[in-house]
Amino acid sequence: MCSIVHFDINGCHYKLPVVYGTFYEKAINISKLRENTGLITFDPGLKNTGIAKSSISFIDGEKGELLYRGYPIEQIINKCSFMETSYLILNGELPNTAQLKSFSEKIKKFNHINQEIYQILDKIPDNYHPMGILSSLTYILTAFTNCQQEEDMYLHLLAKLPILAALTYRKKVGLPPSYADHNLDYTSNLLKMFFSIPNKSYQQNPIITDALDKLLILHADHEQNCSTTTVRLLGSAHSGLFSSISAGISALWGRLHGGANQAVIEMLETILNSGGNIKKWVEKAKNKKDPFRLMGFGHRIYKNFDPRAEIAKEVAENLIKKLEIFDPILELAKTLEQKALQDSYFVEKKLYPNIDFYSGIIYQAIGIPKDMFTVMFALGRLPGWMAHWKEIKFNRDPIGRPRQIYIGYKKRNII
Repeated sequence: MCSIVHFDINGCHYKLPVVYGTFYEKAINISKLRENTGLITFDPGLKNTGIAKSSISFIDGEKGELLYRGYPIEQIINKCSFMETSYLILNGELPNTAQLKSFSEKIKKFNHINQEIYQILDKIPDNYHPMGILSSLTYILTAFTNCQQEEDMYLHLLAKLPILAALTYRKKVGLPPSYADHNLDYTSNLLKMFFSIPNKSYQQNPIITDALDKLLILHADHEQNCSTTTVRLLGSAHSGLFSSISAGISALWGRLHGGANQAVIEMLETILNSGGNIKKWVEKAKNKKDPFRLMGFGHRIYKNFDPRAEIAKEVAENLIKKLEIFDPILELAKTLEQKALQDSYFVEKKLYPNIDFYSGIIYQAIGIPKDMFTVMFALGRLPGWMAHWKEIKFNRDPIGRPRQIYIGYKKRNII
């Protein structure tokens, strides 16, 4: 196996080492390139640039595979809870019964927030986007959280982010705060904090709990995406965990990243309200001069089916069937997927549905409003963000500092 790449520049010969991953994925180590040649690489969007060695998750985009710590997502979704998955992602191995119980009990220990945070929330305008509220409150947690050990930081965030998300939702719909119930598991408690009504007994629905738990698992980690890279960059600067996660939430807020699930629902609603002529909208998507794009199709990494999308589709269908909901949006989504996958344009470009195409339908069936979709995404992605922050700290990676190609004015004088 070749471990050195040889190349010539302007008559000079150079050597660069090759780095190999677990599955023999190859990368040229260019850390000494500028020092040896005076050149840097130019890679807009970092499409072909590896910024880290990581053992948390792995994607094979050609095969459509996703592994968490080596375990296929299809096995995790059928055999593990979100709590077990969170433990796995943070600690590297699945917990035994005693470890899982201890992990869950420690999280419940931190299932509360300082009363001053409620006062801060009251001052935030009602029309502010939920992701902005969640990011702000996550950052503010730093001032009210005393962590005796490093492990406590991760447990505090796993306990408190659902509380902040529920408070954000309840502020939006005009409900008073709802507090954590230590008798419930993690996902059931999250749903109760969202939907319980004062002076009314809250009834858990195991069908909804199971669907949401699976969706949180599907979002738990996904290699070096925009928000994860944001968290790692802040971690490389030795920024605190809470501020790093706050920045990750802000990055996830972007319409091209976590906000895509909201964009999918809005697109499907537009198609439905305009008469549901799918052929017309598929043709519009193929027209390069038309600004319309089919949201939820294609992925920068997957050149095959997104394995999470296939699972999310099944979860959505089962949820709506068991709840006996007729959802025209789901029916439209299934028809649109079928039409697109029979069209040579989408097949040749390998534009398959991604997880965003079906996750919004699940949230909508549960009763989550559109502008809260990305908040739910953040709750699922939290274990992955924290694991990457932890990993970069353990590896003692240097501070992230990309180069640039300057295209501004040459040196000039002020007149």
